[in-house]
Amino acid sequence: MNLNTSYKAKLTENLNLTQEWDKVFPKSDKVDHAKVQFVNRFGITLAGDLYMPKDAEKGMPALAVASPYGATKEQSGGFYAQSLAERGFVTLVFDPSFTGESGGSVRNISAADINLDDFASAIDYLEALEVVDADRIGILGVCGWGCYTFPLAAMDTRVKAVVSATMGAFDTFANGKERVEGRRALNEIRSKLAQGENVPVMITVPDIDENSPDFMKDYYDYYRTDRGYHKRSINSGCGWNPTTFLSHYTNDIYAYSDEVTQPCLLVHGDQAWSYQQSVLMMDRLTNAASKELITVEGATHCDLYDGGDNNYIPFDKIEEFLKKNL
Repeated sequence: MNLNTSYKAKLTENLNLTQEWDKVFPKSDKVDHAKVQFVNRFGITLAGDLYMPKDAEKGMPALAVASPYGATKEQSGGFYAQSLAERGFVTLVFDPSFTGESGGSVRNISAADINLDDFASAIDYLEALEVVDADRIGILGVCGWGCYTFPLAAMDTRVKAVVSATMGAFDTFANGKERVEGRRALNEIRSKLAQGENVPVMITVPDIDENSPDFMKDYYDYYRTDRGYHKRSINSGCGWNPTTFLSHYTNDIYAYSDEVTQPCLLVHGDQAWSYQQSVLMMDRLTNAASKELITVEGATHCDLYDGGDNNYIPFDKIEEFLKKNL
């Protein structure tokens, strides 16, 4: 792999990155892989996995890839990154600030503006690689980051194509009263923390029983079993900082959808709890150069994390879209 780069941003932390293969998916012999570090606009050093075709040459198309909200780069996002590197793309998947192997003094917390900049900073790194054509960079987001690809595309004009897989946001369908109550509960927690009280972390994928809703069983089957469990994953049991959702309550993922002008491909399972979010986003993408929603029959939300039992992820169609638009 040619890792020559003119990337100049100074790293702010010395991250202790795991060098052995510890992904939840097998390592491919068709691509080269390296652990890399880069810094975002807020000065936080991020950890990433760079995947590159073994026959890579100058002028390659590239993708910045974001994992599901609360996941690590060793899980679903990494699977997409490696799979698309096998198909001819240089890919970079990363742990967002404050999570996984990335830096940040507060742990397991998120903020939309910082995390969007994490995504944009992955583009900074890719465009500095000598092997990458800076005019051929796209983005791909899975689940929670499948919807944040659109605000990023509206913000970052360097993005040439957008892929969203099984997009799902945590409070999209909450009504006004529910949102107010949610904010009130989080601010009560914030007050307790400020007064020195101990507050448990927020477990987003709890234990289940036969009465648990199907969508939670779907998440449990991925994050809490051998299928997708990872020790650094918030959703696998580390838990979020209990106030982490505060900033998201006033962050509308659809707000600038009409300013997205790039070609967009959305992929969703018709059995996913979140399917209507992609349908709604399609309606909001009024100025995209092109837009398409691929509906995968029989697939649940998490089936599009790793293909499930039936190889549900339509990689051929994703590859076709990206090669057409990058």
